[in-house]
Amino acid sequence: MDKTTPKVSAVVIAYNDEPNMRGCLESLTWADELIVVDSFSTDGTAQISQEYTNKVFQHEFHGFGRLRNEAVAHATYDWIFSLDTDERATPEVRDEIRQKLREGPDADAYFIPRYNYFLGRRIMHCGWYPDYRQPQFFHRHRMRYKEDLVHEGFSVNGRVGYFRAHVEQKPFRDIDQYLQKMDRYSTLRAQAMYQRGARFHLHQLVTHPLFTFLKMYILRLGILDGMPGLILSGLYTYYTFVKYAKLWELEKNPCLTEKPLRGF
Repeated sequence: MDKTTPKVSAVVIAYNDEPNMRGCLESLTWADELIVVDSFSTDGTAQISQEYTNKVFQHEFHGFGRLRNEAVAHATYDWIFSLDTDERATPEVRDEIRQKLREGPDADAYFIPRYNYFLGRRIMHCGWYPDYRQPQFFHRHRMRYKEDLVHEGFSVNGRVGYFRAHVEQKPFRDIDQYLQKMDRYSTLRAQAMYQRGARFHLHQLVTHPLFTFLKMYILRLGILDGMPGLILSGLYTYYTFVKYAKLWELEKNPCLTEKPLRGF
C-alpha cells in the first residue's frame, strides 16, 4: 500500500499590502491549505485574502517572530510553506515541494533561494542573492521562529536542506516604498536593540553606515548591479544611520518603547 503524500499548508503574514496580495495568493492556489494572518490592515488586504481562502485571521502585531508562529499555529498540516506578500512561489518551487513530499523529505527545514528585484533589475549581488534568511518550507514540529521584533531568527530540531528552485521577490516597488518601509523597520530594529541591552555610541553614526556601504557595494559586488546596486547600497547606508539615530533617541526618551506597534 502506497504511503499517502503529506499535504502542505501555505501561510502568509500581511499588513496593508493590497497591491501585492493577489499576485502572492495566486501563486499559492496549488497548496492544500492557505492561511493568511493579517494585522488589522486598513486597506483591502483582508478582503482580497478572503477571495482566496476562508482562513483569514486577525492578530495584533507584536513582532515578526511571534506573528509567524501564530500563523503556523493555525495550520492543519505538518508541512508548512511560508511566503511573504511581496514574494511569489514559482511553478518550479511548487514542483520541487511536491517532489520532496512524494519521494520523502530528506530534511526537516529547507532554505529556498530568492531572486530579488529592485528598480526593474534582478539584483544578483549586494548580499541579495541567494538571500537565505530563514527556511521557508519546513515541518511544523521541527522548526520554530524566535520571537524577535524584526529580522527574526529560528531554531531547527533536525536536518536543514536547500532547494534548487527559486522564489521571486520584489521587496520594494520603488524608492518611495523603500523609505516608508525603512521608517518602520528602523524603529523596530532600534527597539529590539534597546530591549536586549545594546547601547548607543557616537561612532556608530559614522562607522556602521560606512561599513554597510562598503560591504554591499564593494565587498558584495553591488557595483556589478549597475545603478540599482548603487542606489540600493546607498539606501541601506541611510537605513543603518537612521537605526542608530533612533537607538540614541530611545536612550534619551525610553517612553518611546511603550508606543504600540502598528503593523509592519
